[in-house]
Amino acid sequence: MLSPTEPEPARNLIPQVNFGIDDFDADEERYLDFYRQVAVHEDMLVPLAEHHSGLHSFYVLFDRTATWGHPGTPQLLAVHLQRDFEKKTFAFERAALPLPAMAQSWLIQRGCPHEAISLDAELGPPPADEATRALEKRLADDGDRYAMGYSYTCDDPDGMVTVVALRALDERAPGPYRVVVEEVDTDAWTHTLREGGFDTKEAALQWCEDRLTGEASPLPPVRPSAAAIPPAGVAKTLAPRPAGRSR
Repeated sequence: MLSPTEPEPARNLIPQVNFGIDDFDADEERYLDFYRQVAVHEDMLVPLAEHHSGLHSFYVLFDRTATWGHPGTPQLLAVHLQRDFEKKTFAFERAALPLPAMAQSWLIQRGCPHEAISLDAELGPPPADEATRALEKRLADDGDRYAMGYSYTCDDPDGMVTVVALRALDERAPGPYRVVVEEVDTDAWTHTLREGGFDTKEAALQWCEDRLTGEASPLPPVRPSAAAIPPAGVAKTLAPRPAGRSR
C-alpha cells in the first residue's frame, strides 16, 4: 500500500474517492453518521480498489490519516454502500482492517465479486514472490474461518511491518491460532506475506510482540491438517495489545 511517510506523487496523480451519495441525504442522521465514520477525511482516502454494481458500491481505501492516530492502528478501510434510489437514502457498513486482502475478503463476504475488487497495482508495493500472492488469494477468498484478534501496523520507513493474530472460529481446529506478517522492502518496493501456526493465543501474541521489537524467531509452520485460510471477521480481542514499536 502507499506509505504515508514516503514522498507522495503529485497530488493530481493520486486517485480521489467519490462515494456518489450527495443526492442521497433524505435520512439526515444516516448521512451525518457516514460522514463521521467514513467521509470526514474523504480527501485523505485513497481508493486501492472499488466496484459498483447497481445499488451497491464496494471500496478498499487506504486511510492516510491513520499514521497520525493511535500507534498500530489499521490503515485500510473497507466500505460497502447500498443505495435506495426511490427514497434517496442509503445504508453502509465499514471496517478498519490491517491488510488489503482482509479488506477484499470483508467485501467479498458482503456480495462483491472477487474478480471485481482487484487492487490497483500502481498504488502500492507489489508482491515479492508467489508465496505472497498465494496467501493473499486465500486471505481474500476464504475469510470466514478465522477472526482477527489483534493487529499492529508499523509504517516506519526503516521497518514497515504489519502483524495480525487470528483465532480459528472452530475451537476443535488443530493449531487454532495464526499469525500473518506483512513486510515491505522499501529499497526494492515490494512486500512479502507469511503465516505461522500457534497452539495458544499467548504464543501468537508473544511472537507479534517479538517481531515488532526485532527479536522474533522464524514463524512456526502451519500444521498440514489445518487449512491455512486466514481472516477477515469482526475483530475480537484476544488479549491486551502488546507493547510494539511505535511509528
